[in-house]
Amino acid sequence: MTVHPRIHDVTERLRERSAETRTAYLERIRAAADAGPARGALGCTNLAHGFAACPAGDKLELSRTVPEGAKPNIAIVSSYNDMLSAHQPLRDYPELLKEAVRGAGGVAQFAGGVPAMCDGITQGRPGMELSLFSRDVIAMATGVALSHEMFDGALMLGVCDKIVPGLLIGALSFGHLPVAFVPAGPMASGVANAEKARIRQLHAEGKVGREELLKAESRAYHSPGTCTFYGTANSNQMLMEVMGLHLPGASFEQPGTDLRRALTEEAGRRVVGLTRLAGHYTPVGEMIDERAIVNAVAALLATGGSTNHTLHLVAVAEAAGIHLTWDDFAALSEVVPLLARMYPNGSADVNRFHEVGGMPFLIGQMLDAGLLHADVGTVAGPGLDRYRTRPELVDGALSWEGIPAESGDTDVLRPAKDPFAADGGLRMLDGNLGRSVVKVSAVAPERRVVEAPARVFDSQAALQQAFADGELDGDVVAVVRFQGPRANGMPELHKLTPALGVLQDRGHKVALVTDGRMSGASGKVPAAIHVSPEAAAGGPIARVRDGDTVRLDAESGTLEVLAADLEQRAPAAPTVDSSVGTGRELFAAFRASVGPAERGASVFGGDR
Repeated sequence: MTVHPRIHDVTERLRERSAETRTAYLERIRAAADAGPARGALGCTNLAHGFAACPAGDKLELSRTVPEGAKPNIAIVSSYNDMLSAHQPLRDYPELLKEAVRGAGGVAQFAGGVPAMCDGITQGRPGMELSLFSRDVIAMATGVALSHEMFDGALMLGVCDKIVPGLLIGALSFGHLPVAFVPAGPMASGVANAEKARIRQLHAEGKVGREELLKAESRAYHSPGTCTFYGTANSNQMLMEVMGLHLPGASFEQPGTDLRRALTEEAGRRVVGLTRLAGHYTPVGEMIDERAIVNAVAALLATGGSTNHTLHLVAVAEAAGIHLTWDDFAALSEVVPLLARMYPNGSADVNRFHEVGGMPFLIGQMLDAGLLHADVGTVAGPGLDRYRTRPELVDGALSWEGIPAESGDTDVLRPAKDPFAADGGLRMLDGNLGRSVVKVSAVAPERRVVEAPARVFDSQAALQQAFADGELDGDVVAVVRFQGPRANGMPELHKLTPALGVLQDRGHKVALVTDGRMSGASGKVPAAIHVSPEAAAGGPIARVRDGDTVRLDAESGTLEVLAADLEQRAPAAPTVDSSVGTGRELFAAFRASVGPAERGASVFGGDR
């Protein structure tokens, strides 16, 4: 199958740019792939510690460390907690997986847990400033879990924003191990997303009270499972499937169903088969190559996915020795059409997307249009063609069946020959304010160019207060700075959306410029986010003043302050202290060592 010339060219540029680091990475993980289980090199005392808590049968199997008698031992790493709806279904997975692995001829041990925090709870609160850094904490916690040299493969249980990228970064540090990701699925649909957004905006205007707002939010977020809008959590699930780390069609099956259970158990069996001991050795570090990374970016663009992945995919690629850049996103966005509309880019949620064709239809359309590499490794076997099919239970047994050739709802999911838009809706901006990302898939074409006076704020709360005081009642470019990773951990700024939406609905020209994040909930107001270099690094955004004319042009790809003396101005100092409270003092070392947004905002690598 021939890929689109742009897909081919970007992939080749990635290979050339990453040749040295990718080669070094592959040499390292291949050296780690010993001929037998790594636990065979452990001393007797070490090994006894490693299986002391196992049932007698598993203990016997793990004591057989020579290849001829050894059985694969699979690590389970989980982000389970019962406060967060997306992770609560993971509670029972370890025992299901242990039985499935045992039935497939292996042993499984719960190797460790990783933290999981919810951006939805911490929005607008100090805890949100730990959120992005939690990704790298999760990667390190995954490394700790896998560090005991007891394992031949791994199962990663995680769902939401930073958890999945963190688990994958950690897994890639043990890239000689086969790894499968095991999703939990979205909660059932609640109140319509448009109604939820309407109530939020009315609350921002003071037209409804807290009680009515809480009722609407509680109808939206109401049961175990992932939030149903297409934000970072569900973008994660889509990416894991298109990268071949989920089983085909597994991403959006709801919790608690027989099919969800069958898919979970099958993930355990499949990872056993991918180990060196089982004979179909498929290490994750070999599987996640330049083709898989390009596939991930293309699918993100085709679905209008979360802008957070302009950070996460860069960091994931770096963990595999691959240097992905924002220019690669921009180059691919020019040719990858928008094939799906889910809230906030449309009215439907992920459950509706799943019902009308979902991932199998999307992947099939992209493969036929040459927008994905088909010749990749997956946990289901070689080749992405396997992901055109939908899982079903037939007489109680799991099988994968064909899907309809047509979308069940072209308002939600379209064929590649009739897309919603000719490009992916994610664009890069460049100019005298630096480089940034803008998501235009939910922005009306007539609102994609804004030139207006700046109002400068050093916090989200300051802008909200100005709105409440009636100070924002005209055309405005809201510049919210000192929100980058070095300043305060780069929080999401969702609390700005209702106020800015009200201003836009009043007929004003409105835009947001920030070195912070907006993520998958970026909506109808044009927002230049992830501005790099950030204010705390002396970036030009620290020199903007109230009243400066700022021009955000998402059509031409420019972001500029129309001030001739911008470079001569001294950068402003932050007026808000984000260094202590709610655990923030524990992350001082992260703020000091983190790389820029354009390199993934990671503490592990990239340009400092």
